[in-house]
Amino acid sequence: MKKILFILAVLMPFVCDAAQKAKKEEPVVHLTDEQIYTELKKLASVFEIARDKFVEEADERKMLEGAMNGMLAALDPHSSYLSADDFKEFNDKSHGEFGGLGIQITSDKGAIRVISPIDDTPAAKAGIEAGDYITHIDGEQVFDMSLNQAVKKMKGKPGTTVKLTIVHDGNEPKVMTLKRAIIKVKSVKFSEKSDAAAMDDDKLPKIGYLRVSDFGATTTKELNEALKDLEKKKVAGYVLDLRNNPGGYLTAAIEMSDAFLDGGEIVSTRGKEKADIERMFAKPGDLINGKPVVVLINHGSASASEIVAGALQDNGRAIVMGSQSFGKGSVQQQKPLGDGSAIHITIARYYTPSGRSIQNEGITPDIEVLQSKVETLEKKESLFTEATFNNSLKNDASSKKDKSKKKDSKKTNKSDDDEEEDYLSLTDEEKDARDYQLQRAMDMVRALSKFGKKNLEKVEEEKSSETKSDDKKSSEKAKTK
Repeated sequence: MKKILFILAVLMPFVCDAAQKAKKEEPVVHLTDEQIYTELKKLASVFEIARDKFVEEADERKMLEGAMNGMLAALDPHSSYLSADDFKEFNDKSHGEFGGLGIQITSDKGAIRVISPIDDTPAAKAGIEAGDYITHIDGEQVFDMSLNQAVKKMKGKPGTTVKLTIVHDGNEPKVMTLKRAIIKVKSVKFSEKSDAAAMDDDKLPKIGYLRVSDFGATTTKELNEALKDLEKKKVAGYVLDLRNNPGGYLTAAIEMSDAFLDGGEIVSTRGKEKADIERMFAKPGDLINGKPVVVLINHGSASASEIVAGALQDNGRAIVMGSQSFGKGSVQQQKPLGDGSAIHITIARYYTPSGRSIQNEGITPDIEVLQSKVETLEKKESLFTEATFNNSLKNDASSKKDKSKKKDSKKTNKSDDDEEEDYLSLTDEEKDARDYQLQRAMDMVRALSKFGKKNLEKVEEEKSSETKSDDKKSSEKAKTK
């Protein structure tokens, strides 16, 4: 049975994808008003027959909501009908607190796929990853289940449990039991980081680290507070970590991009009509005064994350590192229907400043850095150097301490058992050291800050020499007079 479910989970997206592509190639044939009226009469007839003839007592509200959901789901994976309860839950979630597992999902060709787990939530702690397929919720198959139905089944009273069947990277299905919790989303976490391999080296510049888990109503405020704090600490540059960030409010993405830009276009949205184009621009004032920025993305970075990465990339304001992003380049809007319910519908595509559509393509990093595990093959202190000679001359200016050498030797002599230590029990510094993408991003920020500092010193030196030259010429002219 498990093997059958596994084959279904793997093959179904490809079969549906082929069918979807074939369908997309067919031109849209619009109905006349008379034909639309005839089809609506047919829909009413289907409703009446189903209600009267179904073997059990039919729930009319459920039937009608299902019809509306099916109608919108036929457009794209992100359009849906929101009942009054769904709409309220959506707004509660957007304002920073909601109940459930802390997992962002999407409909993927009839299946439910994880866009990203949210940091520090039951889903993230259980090891669910971006790209995983959910095949069952509490033993019930989710194929062709609407997103709202799937979300409702995963939500529940805090402290209760739910079983998810997960397919990860083509492996056999795995059943996970997760405990529901109140999800309090703090969008922005920040810290001042240094090289994890040289914690005692005061000469290395400190890096401002900004981890943004999603784009909610409080994200801009949290970002401004974080930048204010880190700027006081005089960090050399910033790593903006948007990995596994599923997106959120468009306005929050625009405001975040604006914080790092001194001008230029951020994003444009283009609707159904050719004239339906809206462009958003950055206001003057870079909150970090031109310091270098590296943006980290991966396949779990979607929507609003891609807007920020694309805006900073196209404006030449940041280097984007990591792996190809998710590729959700569409904008959704809630249209209330007057009775507490609403429609969540795709109204436009968004484009980066250079005119690139991200839909189905994603953001391509300037420097591809895939998450890797690095094995140390050489000791920091080489086995054979000038210093190994018994009678070699000492370096009086050396600031290295025996204590730091001992630390290095301990690090290089780690056993295989240490490498298998539970990741969740590690300190933040140890986690940083294992995060290959983060380490490479920090290296890049240091290099850029050093390069920028040298250029700045060169410019100031040239200005100073020009000033001295002008003063000398003025003095000579005065003497001649």
